[in-house]
Amino acid sequence: MPVPLNQFENYIDKTILNRGLQYYEDGHVHDPDEISSGEYEFIVEGSVYYTVQISLEDGMITDYDCDCPYDLGPVCKHVVAALYYLREEMEDQYIEIEENPKQTTLSDQPAKRKTITEQVNELLEIISHDELKLFIVEQASTNRSFRNLFLSSFAQFNPDETKELYSDQVRATLNMATNRHGFIEWSGVGMVTHSISTLLNTAEKQVENRNYNTAFLICTAIMEEVSDLLEVSDDSDGEMYGLVETAYDILWTIAQNPLPEEIRKQMFNYCCTSFGKGIYSDWNWHIGILSLAESLLQTEEEMEAIFKVIDKTQKSEYTTEKAQKIKYNIVLKFKGESAADQYVEQNITNPDLRRKAIQKAMLKANYDRAVAIAQDGLNYDSKKLGLVWEWYNWLLKIAQAQHDTEKIIEYARLLFIDNFRKEQDYFQILKDYVKPEEWKEFIEAVIQDIRNESRWPNTNLIADIFIKEEWWDRLLELVKENPTFRTIEKYEKYLAKDFSAEVVTLYTKGITEYTRDNMGRNHYQEACRYIRRIINLGARDKAYELILHLKSEYPKRKALMEELSRI
Repeated sequence: MPVPLNQFENYIDKTILNRGLQYYEDGHVHDPDEISSGEYEFIVEGSVYYTVQISLEDGMITDYDCDCPYDLGPVCKHVVAALYYLREEMEDQYIEIEENPKQTTLSDQPAKRKTITEQVNELLEIISHDELKLFIVEQASTNRSFRNLFLSSFAQFNPDETKELYSDQVRATLNMATNRHGFIEWSGVGMVTHSISTLLNTAEKQVENRNYNTAFLICTAIMEEVSDLLEVSDDSDGEMYGLVETAYDILWTIAQNPLPEEIRKQMFNYCCTSFGKGIYSDWNWHIGILSLAESLLQTEEEMEAIFKVIDKTQKSEYTTEKAQKIKYNIVLKFKGESAADQYVEQNITNPDLRRKAIQKAMLKANYDRAVAIAQDGLNYDSKKLGLVWEWYNWLLKIAQAQHDTEKIIEYARLLFIDNFRKEQDYFQILKDYVKPEEWKEFIEAVIQDIRNESRWPNTNLIADIFIKEEWWDRLLELVKENPTFRTIEKYEKYLAKDFSAEVVTLYTKGITEYTRDNMGRNHYQEACRYIRRIINLGARDKAYELILHLKSEYPKRKALMEELSRI
């Protein structure tokens, strides 16, 4: 969202705002440059020197960036310092014009410093080709960053372009950041991120220019080299992981374009080979790269190649199941529905394929078949609770499709009591199908089963029943069984109308015991928060009695006295 430069303080956290102002007033903003119209760059001195970039359009801040590692909010103090500097500079220009109203033409106004883009363009008009070529050669020989940027930006013109060219660049960056123990510290991760992000920006530009081969080589080099070091890096902010994610996303962007056949084949072969070798086997990209191969697949020969890789490299249950799902999609595309159905039958233990089989049987109204598949899932996945409840839910759906009241009640009751994933409103299903005259006895039996279920019965589920049935007196008794602050607060809105006095008593007792057993300002603030809830319930006199009691009981607890005085 664009922010007015003259009002940016209203949009920034006060603490960060004060720190940035201090930086600005202490002269920490250096080397301001207007890169192009409305694009500004500053060097801000912190623990090291950081580069801040700000975009401005019609007095509105449209974008900003800082290469510092701050990630606790949207704006860092370095950006704030630069904003103060920029606003002050613009206000000075405005005041100067106001004080000299006779300056009515642009030529009469003070000469504005040329932007970096203007300065560069002027020099390029003057410098000869040979001088420019000599400068580039000298910089490329002595400045590694410049050399890498130059080579990657114009790699499409290099007849010797290979992935190794970019791998060398990435490795050089990683090696500079790696300490003598082979570990990349948190401070080194920032340097890696900044450098490799530049390379990723180049890859994105190459995609825009349809230089797909260069973008592909850059991305695969980054993915391989960086993923190798993720486990020996302090990547607590996820920056290096994000580099690989971005490279992977660019590969998908490439694949969605109409590609020259040579590039398509190159990408397909890379995906199959890297999956087969397990280059990314410890990461999500392992299956992702196989999905990418599926999206690039065009011929039956390639189909057989990807099948061969899948059949040889199924190492974990997760990988096997996901690879089988991809194989199913390919079989359906190339061999048709009959072959795909046969593949499902051969791999029915795969949950994804079992779901497809159940769905297809239901679409054909082959309910006996659907029940058999779901029942087989219950037996096969008996130790996987999440799948067990999924297969029961399918049995419920089948019963609903058949209008089998007895089975609907059986499965809905089971799922209501035990299932932690509520895919349907099981309570309402029960109420819809149990006869009204039998409902009271039925739901009491359900409540008893929940209470007897384990050592720690699901009181939240029992509370939900009381709320749906509007049994407020029984809900109150349930809350009294476990009168924690959170429990009282959770159900207060249901009890306040008929049992406000009882709720106030529960809060009062809880606050008294809590204050007795806990010391420290945080605890006192918690207690006072619930005293305010007592007041909100209309029991201001009870709240004041409690406050007087606490002041009398703990007069030496200074922090408590301060918090109580704020109520």
